[in-house]
Amino acid sequence: MVLFGDKEDFEIIREGEDIILRIDYTEQSRIPSIEDDPICMSRTVDRLIEVKNVTKIVFYQRRDYEYDYNLTKILIEIAKLYSDLVKEKKELGLIPDPRAGRYLISKYDELQHLIFNMLKSDPVGCYVELKRIMRREMISVEKLPSVSQFEKDFLDLVKRIIALLDNTKLIKISSYDIPGFKVGDRSVYRRIFNPIIKPDFMYTKLMASYPPDAEELDSYNVDDTEVTIFALADSIQNLYHMMPPEFKLTEEKYMLLDLARKIMAEHKPQRSEFTDPERMRAVFFNIGHDMIEELATYHNIKLREKEIDELTEILIRYTVGFGLIEVLLKDEKIQDVTINSPMGQIPMFVVHADYTDCRTNIIPTKPEAESWASKLRMLSERPLDEANPILDTEITIPGANARVAAITAPLDPTGIAFAFRRHRDKPWTLPLFIKSRMINSLAAGLISFIIDGSRTILIAGTRSAGKTSVLGSVLTEIMRKYRVITIEDTLELPTVALRKLGYNIQPMKVASAMSKNSAEVSADEGIRTTLRLGDSCLFVGEVRSTEAAALYEAMRVGALANVVAGTIHGDSPYGVFDRVVNDLKVPRTSFKATDIIIVANPIKSADGLHRWRRVTQITEVRKLWEDDPLTEHGFVDLMKYEADSDQLEPSDDLMNGESDILKAIASNVKGWAGNWDAVWNNILLRAKMKETIVETSNRLKDPDILEAHFCIQCNDQFHRISDKVQEEVGSIDNDRIFFEWNEWLNKALKKREMKKNG
Repeated sequence: MVLFGDKEDFEIIREGEDIILRIDYTEQSRIPSIEDDPICMSRTVDRLIEVKNVTKIVFYQRRDYEYDYNLTKILIEIAKLYSDLVKEKKELGLIPDPRAGRYLISKYDELQHLIFNMLKSDPVGCYVELKRIMRREMISVEKLPSVSQFEKDFLDLVKRIIALLDNTKLIKISSYDIPGFKVGDRSVYRRIFNPIIKPDFMYTKLMASYPPDAEELDSYNVDDTEVTIFALADSIQNLYHMMPPEFKLTEEKYMLLDLARKIMAEHKPQRSEFTDPERMRAVFFNIGHDMIEELATYHNIKLREKEIDELTEILIRYTVGFGLIEVLLKDEKIQDVTINSPMGQIPMFVVHADYTDCRTNIIPTKPEAESWASKLRMLSERPLDEANPILDTEITIPGANARVAAITAPLDPTGIAFAFRRHRDKPWTLPLFIKSRMINSLAAGLISFIIDGSRTILIAGTRSAGKTSVLGSVLTEIMRKYRVITIEDTLELPTVALRKLGYNIQPMKVASAMSKNSAEVSADEGIRTTLRLGDSCLFVGEVRSTEAAALYEAMRVGALANVVAGTIHGDSPYGVFDRVVNDLKVPRTSFKATDIIIVANPIKSADGLHRWRRVTQITEVRKLWEDDPLTEHGFVDLMKYEADSDQLEPSDDLMNGESDILKAIASNVKGWAGNWDAVWNNILLRAKMKETIVETSNRLKDPDILEAHFCIQCNDQFHRISDKVQEEVGSIDNDRIFFEWNEWLNKALKKREMKKNG
């Protein structure tokens, strides 16, 4: 229904349970703002008197300015109070008795002006003025020797109206601002009325204003986007507040983007265009760049080349891209982004590396969610509908890549919901984990030794424990001379980055365990296929269904030949056994093919407010048990997390050389069989190397030393030098190996420095 007011056109829109008062400001020269503009506030109150049961107010110009239900309720109270005063002015005594006298009638005129003019445009100012009149009249009454009934009635009337205002939420939440308040000061309204802003060309809404009474914890920039972290006075949850460049453009630029988006929206991307997202973006960037340049020329708007590039980036982000999701995922400190239904009512939530769980100032809308779902279907070539209400896939965008899980009806009865897990831009390494205290140097040395020993490894943990990250770091410890095959239903392992670093690596993508009637190859068939692809290390992204049996088949076939590793949900070695044997129906005897279980779990602070990722156990699986490895001493911890030291500590079994797996590795190495000291010293040598890399990075303040490209070179040199020393000496001389490796490290760092300095 479209209604026409005397000042601006407006309409009433029903969206689900919302009744939206949408006011057209496109022909107005001023920006719509209830908090800044008394005329805008007054006219909005007029509309609320006319239209009942409004739950949301939206002004639209080049941008939508949305006042949510809580803010709308505040104005509705004022509108109702005004309407009641107008209707009942005679009953209330707002119309003076002619016998009251000219002087008192002038006071009624003053009161009527406040009620019928200022109340709608400046309710707090009206309240302050009423209080002033009340004080004046009380002083006057006290001074007069006799007081007429007319004067008493006037004072009672003022008190009665003040009491009505006292019951409104606006006056209650403004109580701290009222002492010293100056009529006309709009700062009190700016503190209360913070609209959510959405430019025309976007679907996503943003709460642009900083929250009142919040403490700023941190601020930084991600490209051109300002990020501020706030501690909220009324919540244990912090606020991740972002202000991307698209919310700070001029009106002319908004117009250009809106026109360009409408033109580009006429093109419906085909599935084939999404097969190479990077190339698709490049093509659309060129098209968008030319389009914005032409539109700017046509409308006589002068733009520099840099400005055209910036506008084009924004245009691509909101046409073929994923909007503000992309801006969020560019932030390296973001680990997870969750978007709950119903859309348009709930902000996005993030998990931040420094501030854990935060809510954001971003509110996605239903059209945006549907757009994301369509793009994910095309990118993944997987369905998302009532028959297949779950979609697992991944996205690659400029500056980041992420795993995506989407659900829809009937699983989600209120619409579509998403979870984005951001992957680190570069592969994790063991030195990076030492730096972040996920492991210590001894654990890194032990893991390195086990990997070179070609063991079968399961990396277990709860959700968000860092399982895939640990598996990725294991990949960087594989020598580049070996072939690696990875199998995943959602591509998360850093295969592209490792291929660029010279790895002989073949990724395979299989059907998701949650997909129905998929044309993709099943995970178990994919694993069995790897056995026909030649001698290779095998890495399985996640073991969750029927592929478990095939994985254990691969473990048995590949025993002592190559590393076989995968991730699995489980919070302990026995939890892994229970899941593999009882849930996934792998025979108990097959489970013995597991050599090592690495458990990663989040550690929480006593107050529950903080959590950190830690590897909590490195456990070997022994083979001499029949029914229950827990009661038959089948699990032996090599290292276990100690809360007091906040790190993994070696077990007595490890220190005393009572490890069947490490002995088995040693038995295949000349000079190590039956020589535990040689094995232990080699583990310590590897630990010392990893620790040296971290210490060097800290000393030089060069975090890049911890990254895969340099750590892999360090590993290569370790193996090369170890081979050389053994050939020359006839044994593994750990001191000499470290000396020569350290010499190489210093030379390599000097070369890096010279290269940096040109």
